[in-house]
Amino acid sequence: MKMLLEQEGVLPNAVDRDGRTPLLWGASNGHEGVVKMLLKREDSMPDAADKDGRTPLLWAARNGHEHVVEILLKRGDVTPDTRDKSGQTPLLWAAGNGHEGVVKILLGRKDVTPNTADKGGRTPLLWAAGNGHEGVVKILLRHEDVIPNTADKGGRTPLSQAAGNGHLCVVKMLLRRADVARNTADTDGRTPLLWAAGNRHRDVVNRLLELGDLTPATTDKACRKPLSSTKERGLTSPVEPLPEWCSASQDIMKTDLTSQTAIAPTSEKQPGRTLKRRSEGHGFVLQAARINSSKGLSPPGHSESSQYLSKRARRS
Repeated sequence: MKMLLEQEGVLPNAVDRDGRTPLLWGASNGHEGVVKMLLKREDSMPDAADKDGRTPLLWAARNGHEHVVEILLKRGDVTPDTRDKSGQTPLLWAAGNGHEGVVKILLGRKDVTPNTADKGGRTPLLWAAGNGHEGVVKILLRHEDVIPNTADKGGRTPLSQAAGNGHLCVVKMLLRRADVARNTADTDGRTPLLWAAGNRHRDVVNRLLELGDLTPATTDKACRKPLSSTKERGLTSPVEPLPEWCSASQDIMKTDLTSQTAIAPTSEKQPGRTLKRRSEGHGFVLQAARINSSKGLSPPGHSESSQYLSKRARRS
């Protein structure tokens, strides 16, 4: 690298077709020596973003390169709370990908806002909770400026995401807070209990029911409820974590607020989930068939081919 930079005609700030500079690539891959070398140059552009609005700092934070993050933050011309085109900050990426060290570094700065949400209204805490990153959730909840009950544009809170994805430890952590609403419904009327039941997370369902202040019979706007009568279903388990329609006689082609039909061909690959019908002696029961984004949040990833956020989530 040093020899290349000494050559005439070499452009240290040249960009590829995605708008990424050598410094951005070095930061993204955690190459501390390369980053230091490029930053020594007077013509370095440490805050230059690619076509997606992602800076070297954001890439380093996203991929968990703590030392590179520290190197970049020592400069006065790097913006620590910059947003990419999806509205995501370095802190949000680090939290969503479970990088505890980077989260601590960023939260230690006064110019980083811990509650900054992306374009979908998702905060760092919501992403960390939804992806089950217990350590990051614990760090964020200790910060006095973090609001644990902030909902995204779909009305889903950190508790809703954690419950729906079956992250029991995160659910317990959130439930210890007095400022976390336990029965808040999203824009489709689905509570954390309904999400947990719908995705068959029995441990989470039982934990929520132990609180005693929830309403298991609550239905969402598509008339689904989290629990059915154990007597009616002939079950010995204390809960039956399967959502079902309130009435077996209603139109099986009824659509919910997302304009998805109750029974949709799987070939359409609709987001979220499709519903299938089965006979159980007392009418048709529509059960959630989990596909693709049924868990709401995508698992973290570091490669371009497996982006942490899907394009569908970015548009929300």
